[in-house]
Amino acid sequence: MEEDEPELAAGLEAALELAPAVQAAIEQVFPSQDPLDRADFNAVEYINTLFPTEQSLANIDEVVNKIRLKIRRLDDNIRTVVRGQTNVGQDGRQALEEAQKAIQQLFGKIKDIKDKAEKSEQMVKEITRDIKQLDHAKRHLTTSITTLNHLHMLAGGVDSLEAMTRRRQYGEVANLLQGVVNVLEHFNKYMGIPQIRQLSERVKAAQNELGQQILADFEEAFPSQGTKRPGGPSNVLRDACLVANVLDPRIKQEIIKKFIKQHLSEYLVLFQENQDVAWLDKIDRRYAWIKRQLVDYEEKYGRMFPQEWCMTERIAVEFCHVTRTELAKIMRTRAKEIEVKLLLFAIQRTTNFEGLLAKRFSGCTLADGTVKKPEVPLPSTNPFLEDEAGTETDEIVIEKSDTDKPKKPKVPDNPFHGIVSKCFEPHLYVYIESQDKNLGELIDRFVADFKAQGPPKPNVDEGGAVLPSCADLFVYYKKCMVQCSQLSTGEPMIALTTIFQKYLREYAWKILSGNLPKTTSSSGGLTITSLLKEKEGSEVAKFTLEELCLICSILSTAEYCLATTQQLEEKLKEKVDASLVERINLTGEMDTFSIVISNSIQLLVQDLDAACDPALTAMSKMQWQNVEHVGDQSPYVTSVILHIKQNVPIIRDNLASTRKYFTQFCIKFANSFIPKFINHLFKCKPISMVGAEQLLLDTHSLKMVLLDLPSIGSQVVRKAPASYTKIVVKGMTRAEMILKVVMAPHEPPVVFVDNYIKLLADCSTDTFQKILDMKGLKRSEQSSMLDLFRQRLPAPPSGAENTGSLSLSAPTPEQESSRIRKLEKLIKKRL
Repeated sequence: MEEDEPELAAGLEAALELAPAVQAAIEQVFPSQDPLDRADFNAVEYINTLFPTEQSLANIDEVVNKIRLKIRRLDDNIRTVVRGQTNVGQDGRQALEEAQKAIQQLFGKIKDIKDKAEKSEQMVKEITRDIKQLDHAKRHLTTSITTLNHLHMLAGGVDSLEAMTRRRQYGEVANLLQGVVNVLEHFNKYMGIPQIRQLSERVKAAQNELGQQILADFEEAFPSQGTKRPGGPSNVLRDACLVANVLDPRIKQEIIKKFIKQHLSEYLVLFQENQDVAWLDKIDRRYAWIKRQLVDYEEKYGRMFPQEWCMTERIAVEFCHVTRTELAKIMRTRAKEIEVKLLLFAIQRTTNFEGLLAKRFSGCTLADGTVKKPEVPLPSTNPFLEDEAGTETDEIVIEKSDTDKPKKPKVPDNPFHGIVSKCFEPHLYVYIESQDKNLGELIDRFVADFKAQGPPKPNVDEGGAVLPSCADLFVYYKKCMVQCSQLSTGEPMIALTTIFQKYLREYAWKILSGNLPKTTSSSGGLTITSLLKEKEGSEVAKFTLEELCLICSILSTAEYCLATTQQLEEKLKEKVDASLVERINLTGEMDTFSIVISNSIQLLVQDLDAACDPALTAMSKMQWQNVEHVGDQSPYVTSVILHIKQNVPIIRDNLASTRKYFTQFCIKFANSFIPKFINHLFKCKPISMVGAEQLLLDTHSLKMVLLDLPSIGSQVVRKAPASYTKIVVKGMTRAEMILKVVMAPHEPPVVFVDNYIKLLADCSTDTFQKILDMKGLKRSEQSSMLDLFRQRLPAPPSGAENTGSLSLSAPTPEQESSRIRKLEKLIKKRL
């Protein structure tokens, strides 16, 4: 015992470690805030907590007594729990045995209930067996009685039907036949019985006899040859039509066909091909005849045929089919006699008649005809965003708000459209040829009028008037398109589109491009015949005020034509058949008008550019090395500004309706003038320091004028477009940097070269050579400078080509503005 005590003590002293899940379950069942119950209990920390200081050791005995008391309580609790678990195993076995006995008893009761349920079900079946037999007997008996009644009705009905058929009692037959047919349907499954099959055959025979008898009665009443019976329609025939509704549909169709054929037989005789009234000039008589016939039919036979047969509409539809065939035949025979006015007259009268049919009839009988109702609603027939009811001479007004709005297609309300007029389509080439001729004459008249009246007078207040001939052309186009779309939406529309394309191009070249002012040129470009010389009174060849207004008017007209041609293409695509939409393409004509616009802008740019050429030439011929002091802007600058102030306001006011093209003019002029100015700047050599300062001041003045170019001379000051401002700032800043490099001292050379590379960011030796020429350096000095320049050029980054400008960015406009202000202060001090 003494040997085991140390091991036991060591085991008790060892920390009892439980699994985390067990520890969590214990904390959930027995929550406790006592430090002794914590899994990470530390005896040293616990003792330090009880005795934090030496003075607290004075009550150590009291603490020890409390802990011993707690230990005794725990021992008592453990002892009680252990004693309470002594009989737990025996009690559990006893409870398990009792549960097993209860389950066995439950199974026994369930089996008894199941046996009793089976016995009850068997008893119910025995009780209801007789009831089911009675139900089946009742059902069979009811079916037998019903079938016998039907058989009696069928037998009696067949006898009565045969008797009434012989006596032609069609009124009674109509109701009886329908009932017999309905009753016979109940015997379809009994056709194997000979008696039933015999009755069915008798019914079919009666139906066939009725059909033949009714057809004979109609043939007698309305013979194919000769005139109709004087007595007119009878009640017998009216009842016969009711019987035909019940018979085979072929009987009904035969009656309708024969009646309509007999009704239209007179029409075929009156309007034979060899008759005068058969030609197109008397086409009204055809339609007048059918109107009278329809009125006569309504009075005499309106009540004879059932309303659902729509006999009036069927007569009209058959008349249309016959008329289309007859007209097509006679037009093929006399095709050479067809004229445009005659053809349009016939088409107009025919379409009016088709519209009349649409108002009178619903078109329900067209399902079997040659003309089909359109499945998809046709687009609106409005050609240029205008109401079709408007006058044909109204001008086409193009507004952005109108073109942006979606147009709702019109729902077709005429199912008879084309039922007769379709026959005119093969002969519409006559109409197309006529329109070709008319448009050719119209273009010739436009050319003659322009030559007779001359260019439009300048009217700055209205701003760039569109040539009136343009509106006249598109109004005529509208008229032709609407008219042709009413005649056909097939190949004739494609042919008309080809004619439109032809004369759009002719208008662009003959009226617009053909009337642009001619420039004195020998190689396609504008060359000035006289240059400004260093004396007053010298002038250059330039456009007059009328010519500038004419160019602007042609530009505005071309812009109008471009937008209207796009609308014309859209409307043509709406009106033509869906299968032909891809063949409508006016892109080439729109490109033609774009070329006219581009040429007009180029003429305006060339004119202003050429007017400035003498001033730039005068600048390059000045002796800049002899300039002694910096003064106001030079005379050549004044000359350039004068030309700009003369031309630009006129162009701007005349292009007020096409602002975007005025912006293009400004951009193209800047792109043309600035490089030319820099080239002339390189010709100014040699230049002294004072001369360079004067040139820098002149360059700054030109830069300010160019920045103000879009609104120069205008009472309303508008901010110039950002794209234009960027071009001017970039180009003129380069010119200023060139002059600043010229002003810089070339000693020491390294500093001069580095300053050049920094300011111009241009790695071209040609440009550097020009700078040296402007400074007036000798060839020997230039040679050493060029060698140094090549050495000092920055190496391009790896993997990139021609990227020297990336590392040498030009000064920003803000930096340049600061430098210009410093230069102006320096000039003022010297003055």
